Amino acid sequence: MGRKARIGITRDFFDEEGKLWIPGPGLKLFDDIPNVEYKMIPEFKKEITPDQIEGLDMVATFRPLWTKQSLAGNNQLISAHRGGVGYERLDVPAVTDAGIMLFITPDAVRRPMAVVYMTFILALNIRLLTKDKLVRAGRWAEQSHYQGWGLVGRTLGAVGVGNIGHEMFKMAMPLEMKHIAYDPYLKPEDVVDVGVQLVDLDTVLKESDMLCIICPLNDKTRHLIGEKELKKMKKTAFLINAARGPIVDETALIRALNEGWIRGAGIDVFEQEPVQNDNPLLKMDNVILSPHALAQTDQTMSHMWQIIVNQMATLVRGEIPTTLVNKEVLESLVLKEKMKKFQESIK
Repeated sequence: MGRKARIGITRDFFDEEGKLWIPGPGLKLFDDIPNVEYKMIPEFKKEITPDQIEGLDMVATFRPLWTKQSLAGNNQLISAHRGGVGYERLDVPAVTDAGIMLFITPDAVRRPMAVVYMTFILALNIRLLTKDKLVRAGRWAEQSHYQGWGLVGRTLGAVGVGNIGHEMFKMAMPLEMKHIAYDPYLKPEDVVDVGVQLVDLDTVLKESDMLCIICPLNDKTRHLIGEKELKKMKKTAFLINAARGPIVDETALIRALNEGWIRGAGIDVFEQEPVQNDNPLLKMDNVILSPHALAQTDQTMSHMWQIIVNQMATLVRGEIPTTLVNKEVLESLVLKEKMKKFQESIK
């Protein structure tokens, strides 16, 4: 009988008392996988250090950074499993060079993130927070001064129509809006089922009444939306970003909101997180803010965790889960050697 597969779980998955904060069966899911053992990585560090992952075969991770230095000297780890769909916290080339597979959980966030965008769309257009404040301040009689804006016939635009964007447009269909999007990686037939017309970036900027940023953060999309782009938008438009903060130039966005280039914004992500107390966005009445957590529901987190555990179970069986990010790593001789040793050691 060989050894058990060794799984590490970063400290941020646990509360102050060391209990997994994710609802549902949680750690008990590992009981259904034969021949595994797991442990909490005791200390949370902003950046993973080599000693934290030493002796582990797989790691479930959420908030820590993974750099080239994190992986120095490691010749055992075969996989990192990042909760969510974004993976900019991990240096993918470094992970690949080290012969490590990177997995994400897109199915866990597709519907919840689409709900986030729909929540911002509805809340901004009916002026939900403003009307909440009227009631709390005893200003009921002023209600007619703060009419909202109807959605029928308006234009819902998006930058990026991946899983989340597609789901958002699907949810929006009963609202009878016009759907347009910019996504250079798609063909018209990819989005015909949700009534989306693919257009160039200028068109989606100029015509959208609600512009949703739903693309990944990378070198091409960093500050994709800046002063020039914001000035092309309608003065009556809302910008909604729940993707990644640096896709939008936050300084330019603050000017746009202050000077009336656009009507308002819904923001779940920021260039610097946590947001500093002197950030001008915190004092603006024409924005709705959330701490990069609007999609974090009991169902989201439970589903995410279940997917991660299933990914690990698949690897223990000697198979490769379909949610692999760095597919090129499968050709790595380093990974092939580690996988061979791993499978032989747990038999």
